[in-house]
Amino acid sequence: MEQNYSYQMKIDRPLYQHNNEVINKDTSQDKISHSKCTFFSKSHLKSVLFKTIPALMWLGSYQWQDDLMKDLIAGCTVAVMNIPQGMGYALLGNVPPVVGIYMAIFPVLVYSLLGTSRHISMGSFAVICLMAGKVVLAHSQTPLEFTHNSTKYISSSGEPIQYYTPLDVAIAVTFLVGLYQILMYFFQLGFMCSFLSDTLVNGLTAGAAVHVFTSQIKDLLGMHIQSFSGNFQIIHTFINIFESIYSVNMVACFVSFITITVLVINNELLKPWVNKRSVIPVPIELIAVLIGTVAASCFGISEKYNLTTVGSIAVGLPEPRLPPFSLMPAIALDSFVIAVVAYVISISMALIFAQKLNYEISPNQELLAQGAGNLVGSCFLCLPFAASLSRSVIQQTVGGRTQLTSVISAIILIGVLTSFAQIFETLPRCILASLIIVALKGVLLQAKDVFRIWKLSPLDGIVWVTTYLTVILVEIDIGLLVGVLVSNLVLCIRGIKPNIYRLCHLANTEMYVDPHRFSKVEEITGVCIIHYAGSLNFANQRYFKQQVYKIMDRDPKKELIESNIKTSKVSPTDLCLKPVSFLI
Repeated sequence: MEQNYSYQMKIDRPLYQHNNEVINKDTSQDKISHSKCTFFSKSHLKSVLFKTIPALMWLGSYQWQDDLMKDLIAGCTVAVMNIPQGMGYALLGNVPPVVGIYMAIFPVLVYSLLGTSRHISMGSFAVICLMAGKVVLAHSQTPLEFTHNSTKYISSSGEPIQYYTPLDVAIAVTFLVGLYQILMYFFQLGFMCSFLSDTLVNGLTAGAAVHVFTSQIKDLLGMHIQSFSGNFQIIHTFINIFESIYSVNMVACFVSFITITVLVINNELLKPWVNKRSVIPVPIELIAVLIGTVAASCFGISEKYNLTTVGSIAVGLPEPRLPPFSLMPAIALDSFVIAVVAYVISISMALIFAQKLNYEISPNQELLAQGAGNLVGSCFLCLPFAASLSRSVIQQTVGGRTQLTSVISAIILIGVLTSFAQIFETLPRCILASLIIVALKGVLLQAKDVFRIWKLSPLDGIVWVTTYLTVILVEIDIGLLVGVLVSNLVLCIRGIKPNIYRLCHLANTEMYVDPHRFSKVEEITGVCIIHYAGSLNFANQRYFKQQVYKIMDRDPKKELIESNIKTSKVSPTDLCLKPVSFLI
């Protein structure tokens, strides 16, 4: 006996409709008046103020009982790291070591007010200091008659010659870098970091680390060699090193060897042990600097064994001054490259910490913060600043919660400058070179990433290798340009030849996967499922058609001949797809 079943489906949802009413549109004059009232309203101005100065927001909600002690500990730790790192990285910029400490004060205080990242440690960074140092070396001359101010000399023909000191060039570069970043902020160009892939940045920084390493060999070995700038400088530098190999200072080599050994033992053995028992790391870099300073002061090893020292360090804070604007046209292009690289490196680190700790940052606001920091820093003898990965990791690890960490660090460094900065004047430069070499270990070892990158994507591997080799063999800015061009070429290739493959059923599951990546797969008789990643357009339609024919193992033209079909009503595609179900 048959039973009839009736099924009913009830859908309950709100019903929305437009009323047939005439909408009175505002006149253009009314719109302008309304916009003015809205823009100058108290709520809008308050919103703009809080957006422009994020410190007003996080200070208002600051948890003083929970966060102050952690920020204080992190600030002290970062300040201790900034002393040796800042002095060492300033030497990369061909400026006095004390400039590295200035960089951890003035621009950092500005960033604390305007920046949106809570955990990156801004200040001196090896790659940016090196790039700025190349510009300083190329455009500065330092006659014995002056050290700090640009001077005009009279040539034999009676015409004045303008000389610029290293500090003149350095602050001019910093000013232009800040100006470029401010302009990029006004034009809302924070999205440009998307055009520099992680692969490109990885290859760029790894190649730049080789430049940093090469620049420290002369101090590491106590040699006096010629400084080179321009293309192929690494090649010229190593040729000069081998030609001057007999001028090596054996005492400097011994001091460098001992320093590097102690630092490596600390990083590989002592630090993991300490990290399990305390959040505060051993300030081994500062300890090495203090021991070297005491040994040089008490035993006179620098004078006795002809070791190059840090030299004179000014006490107190520098007087503000404007950069030489007449120099800026000559360094405009180099400064733009530095501005882009500094921003990309800093925003990349900021995004890493923001994703890890679940908070948001504003790429455009970061441009404003870094640009304003560089503009202020240029008035106080600073090189362009950027985020340091090593200091940022330490700052987050020891418990830093907010930008107040950077403020505390800057206050401590101001105390150091005004009290006992001169004690570092006798420090041998080979010790600072050793600190830089050990700090570069992680960046230098990024060269191993090429194997992982190539395995995941040969095209990305080509971007990495091209950028890395061009940076090393030619120049950093040329390497950046080549990397961007190759990266965009790869992007076009991927658009023309997108990823397309057949999906097969994974045994004992409901999943359909790529058979080249899984072993236990089975094809469905009479059905071909194709995975296509990308947009279908005129540039890739021919490739799409060829790949579909290849995956289905069909040749429509051949089938036409074999079937002896001469009518134009049946297309090759119809013959190809007729015997099977076709899903994309």
